[in-house]
Amino acid sequence: MENNKLFLWPQGILIILLCLTGTVGIGAMMLFKPKISEAQSQQNIDINNITVSVGTQKRVEQFKAAMLNTWQQEAQAKGIVVDVPSRFQGATIKTATLPPDKKVIALTFDDGPWPKSTAQVLDILKKNDIKGTFFVVGRNVQNYPDLTRQIVAEGHSIANHTWHHWYHHMNAQTAAYEVANTSDIILKTTGVKTGLFRPPGGIMTNGVVNYARNNKYAVIMWSSDSIDYSRPGVPKLINNIFRSAKPGGIVLMHDGGGDRTRTVQALPEIISRFRKQGYEFVTVPELLEMQDEHQASLAKKKE
Repeated sequence: MENNKLFLWPQGILIILLCLTGTVGIGAMMLFKPKISEAQSQQNIDINNITVSVGTQKRVEQFKAAMLNTWQQEAQAKGIVVDVPSRFQGATIKTATLPPDKKVIALTFDDGPWPKSTAQVLDILKKNDIKGTFFVVGRNVQNYPDLTRQIVAEGHSIANHTWHHWYHHMNAQTAAYEVANTSDIILKTTGVKTGLFRPPGGIMTNGVVNYARNNKYAVIMWSSDSIDYSRPGVPKLINNIFRSAKPGGIVLMHDGGGDRTRTVQALPEIISRFRKQGYEFVTVPELLEMQDEHQASLAKKKE
């Protein structure tokens, strides 16, 4: 009997081990199988997503276009963006021809957005309840999108000043890149589609103005230059502006592209002096609208 027990004992252990091995194997298979199923399921999901993506791409694009259009309409309703009147598309404007009683002036700022100085200019304009026009450089918009959005959010007009601010001659492809990419990033960053363009340095012959005109931008120059890029003293900077200031004029200053400390220092006095002379401040789009209405009125009187 004892021998039989000894004989059966190893057999029992063997049977138990076999059972345990089978159980572990089944468990491993059960654990492994969901992983396979999960991978297959994920593959099916990915395929379904691709199918859905292809099937809804057109609707998504339509939705995005509709939302962008709504954003632009809201911006225009708030006075953030005004379409360029058709008579000025492709035209070059240095000043606006207005009725004698319209003593208005447009303050413009180039080469931003720029750390510190753009925010300082915006703060001064806000304190004085003035809207200006900012001709921004595309790569600066890319680097400082929050400042760019602040310009628009505070009700100022925003406009195209090329991507790199180059002066040298450019072929047609490069010129197109400089202007089109800047308008594109302004649109993507702020929701505003600008029709205003200013060539860097006022250079008219290096290719960018030709592209802008052919694509119906209004080319905005100036009638009064602060020459602040040469960093004159504050009194001289102010005198540079008022030497040629007149109703319907466009004042050139800079909020970016270098140290604009003196421009920031001079701006409150510039605003104060214009107001003492009876001027009101408008954006460039508002200035163009005023001239458009004036010209339409004159044409009507001739009929």
